[in-house]
Amino acid sequence: MSTTPPTPPVPDPLKDARQTQFLRVLTRDEATARFRQHLDLRPLGIDSVALEAALGRVLAEDIVAQVDVPGFDRSNVDGFAIVAADSYEAMEEAPRRVALNDELLTPGVQPRLTVAPGIATSIATGGMLPRGADAVVMVEHTELTGDAGARQLEISRAVAPGDNISYTGTDIALGETVLRAGQTLSSREIGVLAAIGRDQVAVFRRPRVAIFSTGNEIVAPGTPIRPGAVYDSNAAIIGAAVTELGGEPVYLGVVPDDEAALATTLADGLQHDMVLLSGGTSKGAGDISYRIVSRFNDPGIVAHGVALKPGKPICMAVTGGKPVVILPGFPTSAIFTFHEFVAPVIRSYAGQAEASGEFVEATLPMRINSERGRTEYLLVGLVEGAAGLTAYPMGKGSGSVTTFSNADGFITIGQHREIIDAGSRVSVQLLGRGIEAADLVIIGSHCVGLDYLIGELLRQGIRAKALHVGSMGGLAAARRGECDIAGIHLMDPVSGDYNHHLLNDSLSLHSGYGRMQGIVFRRDDPRFAAAATADEALAAALADADCSMVNRNPGSGTRIVVDALLGERRPTGYGVQTKSHNAVAAAVAQGRADWGVAIDTVVASYDLGFLPLQAEQYDFVIPRDRLTRPAVAKFVALLQQAEVRERLRQMGFRVA
Repeated sequence: MSTTPPTPPVPDPLKDARQTQFLRVLTRDEATARFRQHLDLRPLGIDSVALEAALGRVLAEDIVAQVDVPGFDRSNVDGFAIVAADSYEAMEEAPRRVALNDELLTPGVQPRLTVAPGIATSIATGGMLPRGADAVVMVEHTELTGDAGARQLEISRAVAPGDNISYTGTDIALGETVLRAGQTLSSREIGVLAAIGRDQVAVFRRPRVAIFSTGNEIVAPGTPIRPGAVYDSNAAIIGAAVTELGGEPVYLGVVPDDEAALATTLADGLQHDMVLLSGGTSKGAGDISYRIVSRFNDPGIVAHGVALKPGKPICMAVTGGKPVVILPGFPTSAIFTFHEFVAPVIRSYAGQAEASGEFVEATLPMRINSERGRTEYLLVGLVEGAAGLTAYPMGKGSGSVTTFSNADGFITIGQHREIIDAGSRVSVQLLGRGIEAADLVIIGSHCVGLDYLIGELLRQGIRAKALHVGSMGGLAAARRGECDIAGIHLMDPVSGDYNHHLLNDSLSLHSGYGRMQGIVFRRDDPRFAAAATADEALAAALADADCSMVNRNPGSGTRIVVDALLGERRPTGYGVQTKSHNAVAAAVAQGRADWGVAIDTVVASYDLGFLPLQAEQYDFVIPRDRLTRPAVAKFVALLQQAEVRERLRQMGFRVA
């Protein structure tokens, strides 16, 4: 094939002199409105891809965990599973002693023996916690004594209930929304999907964008340059930008200033989802791209000439529902107008949210303690406050995958530093390029209803960060001004009312929805067979010393209900303190406990018996000085929408 360029057309001076000027130069907003009016700005379709092929793709569905992670109570260290009370007052000079059974719990081994007061079981990191144990003491703080037939364990450091244990669902809870439609999958999100057992994932189809450059003077990179010619940089710039936005560029090469060749290439390009070409958009001699595009009339050209500098000559058209855009030939103008008009369309086609308008400095809102002798990397979420960025420490332990997924960055604490005081300025290393502080920070008690609300906000382009630290933790964060919203359900033990008694002049309360707390148990447990009410179930549980409960963590709304229910009584298992409703239900379902208190919308997933105990109210506390923030205002408005409240009702919540 000859590489000789076609003979340029003979200039016609009279035609050049009569060059048609732009009939009307539009404002940016006018041009945008005309362009989008004729486009269906929704994702183009859905593909199911293998997990190993999902990197960089955009989720087409909310991902709801079908398992708990971890799926069982597990040890975080090598050591011994014990009853925490057996270690109280233990010191190196006065160790406490317990007997050691002959079971060794390594990862994957199911416990056979129950841990009772005075007895310990050897357990490895990741091992399943045996029934009866409520803490793990590290092997470094123990000594073995006695012979092989009568081993004893000396404990030289006390532990509290829950120490060195990750409870079921601590990282991810069954029914929890862990990822949401519209998120781009990075390596962190891939790890979350793998952790819940997903090997296939639904993603939005990548829009295929045909790209070519026009002009007799344009040559492809890698070919010899000739006098008067320029290398085609536009196609490379635009193609890379398409890829960054989640599209798939299809390169059609360089087309000379020939109407037949341009028409043929344009027809080829329209086999894809969008066509981008650069050059020939002005109305001078040789600028023929716009003439080819002007042949379309469905509607064809919708804007030609926009009041921008650079970028005035851009030409936008639509044919067959597909965008056809002629970008200016100069690279600076081409990339400027691409990001102004084309990029939002590609993002919509790819299912991505609209874009909002690598070390960063931030302030710590609380004191941080670190262990001397090792360098610590503390994951943080970035929150935009009145005084700039705030780095809020976050984490569910070293085994968590969701913490890394949700974090914006990390700070490094040197090995010789033990304390970073509240208010200190720190340097945060971002975990990715372009990560921005959340528009909305929600701290408090977790609820699947809140998961739904956050998903709705994301679809409105609001990036929300949720930190689940319990109702009391959320209330404290709101009082300190560390969050925009706190989800709480805290009962006044005196009046039985929820949440109102905790307000002060700086806080406002916004009504959420009702939930039902109740006693949960296995349906086949004969001790509860005759119970028709929660009181009868409680009586049956307390009548049997071997009937073990699973408790909730101090500071949670449910713990207040539990303590009011029990009074001074401390049944077996009271010291086993889990951090979620899912962990309670899982402990009962798996037989590690026999009863507990949880909400009905969660325990249904575990096929457990449920007897209503007390209706509660899950509300949202908002600092008054944040009510005018746009993201907060959108959240408040969302709570009032009839369709949103109906969806919450369908999820099983009690909505007034």
